[in-house]
Amino acid sequence: MRTLLRGLAAVLLIAAFGFGAFYFLFPEQVAEAALQLERGHAGLQRKTLELPASEHSPAFHIAYLEGGPTQAAAGAPTLLLLHGIGADKDNWTRVSYFLTPHYHVVAVDLPGFGGSSKPDDASYHIDDQVRNVAAIAAALHLDRFDLGGSSMGGWISAAYAAAHPQAVSSLWLLDPAGLATAQASEMFKRIKNGERVPLFAANAEQFREVERFVFVRAPYIPGAVLNILAQRQARDYPHNLKVFAQVREDLEQRPLEAQIKDLTIPALIVWGARDRVVDVSGAEVLHRLLPNSQVSIMPNIGHLPMLEAPRASAETYLRFRESLHNLPAQAP
Repeated sequence: MRTLLRGLAAVLLIAAFGFGAFYFLFPEQVAEAALQLERGHAGLQRKTLELPASEHSPAFHIAYLEGGPTQAAAGAPTLLLLHGIGADKDNWTRVSYFLTPHYHVVAVDLPGFGGSSKPDDASYHIDDQVRNVAAIAAALHLDRFDLGGSSMGGWISAAYAAAHPQAVSSLWLLDPAGLATAQASEMFKRIKNGERVPLFAANAEQFREVERFVFVRAPYIPGAVLNILAQRQARDYPHNLKVFAQVREDLEQRPLEAQIKDLTIPALIVWGARDRVVDVSGAEVLHRLLPNSQVSIMPNIGHLPMLEAPRASAETYLRFRESLHNLPAQAP
């Protein structure tokens, strides 16, 4: 028995050493494997598509996640999800675990982010991304769908619904950016004082600062994944600042208030009560602008509710969608 235990301990030691050596030599592969496991747990698969060049933009390679019942399944609506600035499609992976039993879920990397291409000569203004989302929806043969977005993705989602009301059944807006008449957030006060944009990181230390800024309680992320995410943030730092400058220009020249006037599509507005990126006062501003909206303020939650509280975020959304069955149909 003692010999058997010693042999087992030796095997475990060798396995641990082998994993450690593999992680040291191939950290990207280890991180990607961890992401793939989490995606699989949520019922999602990574896929890609190609967007041809148009008069408004260059060609884009698009990465996305897809899961849940197919559109062909009876009564399986599609939920298209858009991430925020500096983020990617995996911001939706954990909440999708609770959504894929009910929805055909598609979470995309917007052009300029994540696994999608980031050409330097492309424009990443909100109107450009609205056109990009329309091209992605067409490539995926999505004629009518529910649309959700976080932060910048929430702004793009609402602007898309205003531009294509016939295509959007409902909106799920989580701490959306783009409101000029909400109170100034801590982030914009910092920027006004000459501090760096606290959403992006040029090194590992700043990446930890970003985590502390956007979350009240940061969700657990395996060390291998965390290190790779920090490296990717550092690599994309100049690009993210460039996109942020374009979006700030949009906020000054054509904020969300001007884009969604008289939009009657049903909408769920979710906001973390302790959001330091976009002030929670935006929830009431948006509620007044969207006559068929509901508001859910999540206590002790920061800027990314679907990551910090995925189960609660999903349950709130599912209740909202159920409530729509009791409402009269809205004209497009």
